[in-house]
Amino acid sequence: MPLSTELSFDLNEDQKMIRDSVKDFVERHVAPTIMERDNSKKFPMDIVKQLGEMGMLGIYHEEQYGGAGFDTISFCLAIEEIARWDASLALTVASHTSLGTGHIAIAGSHEQKLKYMPDLTSGKKLGAWCLTEPGSGSDASGMKTTAVKDGDHYILNGSKIFITQGSVGDTYVVLAKTDPEKGTKGISGFIVEHEWDGVKPGPGMHKLGMNSSDTTEVVFENVRVPAENLLGEEGMGFIDTMKVLDGGRVGIAALSVGIARGALEESLKYAMERKQFGSPIGNFQYIEGKLVDMATEIEAARLLVLRAAWLKDLGRAYTTEASMAKLFASELSVRASLEAVQIHGGYGYTNEYHVERFLRDSKLMTIGEGTSEVQRLIIARELKKTIL
Repeated sequence: MPLSTELSFDLNEDQKMIRDSVKDFVERHVAPTIMERDNSKKFPMDIVKQLGEMGMLGIYHEEQYGGAGFDTISFCLAIEEIARWDASLALTVASHTSLGTGHIAIAGSHEQKLKYMPDLTSGKKLGAWCLTEPGSGSDASGMKTTAVKDGDHYILNGSKIFITQGSVGDTYVVLAKTDPEKGTKGISGFIVEHEWDGVKPGPGMHKLGMNSSDTTEVVFENVRVPAENLLGEEGMGFIDTMKVLDGGRVGIAALSVGIARGALEESLKYAMERKQFGSPIGNFQYIEGKLVDMATEIEAARLLVLRAAWLKDLGRAYTTEASMAKLFASELSVRASLEAVQIHGGYGYTNEYHVERFLRDSKLMTIGEGTSEVQRLIIARELKKTIL
């Protein structure tokens, strides 16, 4: 269906279908066991595979490479529905789709896409994107991982950290310096397979939240990467990375909206059930004010997300809009989760209710794929361009 360039707040039939089908799947197969997964910290491979069979792991990728061919708006709606109950699962879907697979979709050759994307978009294999290192986070140009040309191979050495799907992923996209003297212009991307000699994922990391999302260090020791696995042009890895992050931030923003919505819905239900002084606490003005503010800010965040997704689908520049959506929605997810715990009182501080998990999970949203501070730097930079 052709995209409209006119302002509209209506979803098309495909978008409604995606939203409703994912909502139904999550309520039947994800929500009933979420507390068990959070406690066990076990990666839900069975659920991920089911989502792959539904087309959710390649939702907006091209059909010729095994994708479902829907738009980014549909992707955001799906991520919100998953995150409303299980942010860890939503993070798996978002990172796999927009980072690992997304980088191949943006920079890969036709041959690379044909070789790797069908298994990724179907969920037969999982992708992991390897950018962050122990000594370089926000400053990606400070990475130490190197890829040295050796005949028809590159020799890859280095260590990456905080890698989502680090141990369960099958196909890695790894950023490394091919020419350390050129700074960001000397960074290149590579497709690396998990089973190759020298690829060594570490154990799962102990985290504040996102417990059933797989997060590990991955070490690369003298990994021989075929030259045909260079992703895009040599030296263009950093530029491609910025494009990947723009798309990734839209997904993280949608995930944040899902967490905030969960905080609101659980708080509203609790507030109308919990009675104090002979009345549901939801009838007290202070509680009403909290619920109203949460609801209003969630609507605002969702609109920011959908605007960024719409611009992406139209092929327009959306860096500023992606950063605005990510900044506002991620910080809202923390605020809404804090308010949800407050509304639940002492019960909110226990794991008998969902809201303490929302709070733990939400904090990552302000850190991953560019911290709030980085988003403000990006937005400020773009704002200054308008007057220079």
